[in-house]
This record gives sequence, structure tokens and C-alpha cells, in this order.
Amino acid sequence: MATYIVLCQFTDQGIRNVKETTKRADAAKELAAKFGVTLKDFYWTLGKHDVVIVCEGQDDAALTAFGLAVGSAGNVRTQTLRAFTRDEMNGVLAKLG
Repeated sequence: MATYIVLCQFTDQGIRNVKETTKRADAAKELAAKFGVTLKDFYWTLGKHDVVIVCEGQDDAALTAFGLAVGSAGNVRTQTLRAFTRDEMNGVLAKLG
């Protein structure tokens, strides 16, 4: 499973309904499972990003489909980062020769 970090910012709609944010997080976990994605950690944060999610997915397509489904609800805008473990990074570096 690949690891991803998803940075989220509330939209105008999302901040108007902020009292529902923890319920939306629970719903997102259920939705993620339908796409083969597991939300490992979910953090509400200060600063530029309102929520940070650490998740695992089968592949980029599964994570992208999940991200589009979440985005279509209109509460957050997301930026997804592919994250590499130390072992994965060592594998990448080994390809450099």
C-alpha cells in the first residue's frame, strides 16, 4: 500500500458547517474504504491547512478517485502528496546507480 498525505482547506461551505467536521471525518473514513483507501490519521491543524490526513491506498488511481469524491461534496479543497518510507526511498535511490 502506498502512503499519502492529504492537506485540506475548508471551503466557504466547509467553514460555515464546521460544527459537522468530525462527523464528516467519520463519513470520509467510510467513503475511503469503498475506494480501497484507509485513513490512518486525521488531524485538525492551525495555519494554512485546516486538516491533515495520513492515508494508505492501493495506488494513485484509488486515492485520486477518493479525493474527487470528497472534493465533490464541496467542504474541502485538497492537495495530495505521495509519501515514501525510508525503505521505499532507499529503493528509489538504488535506481540512481
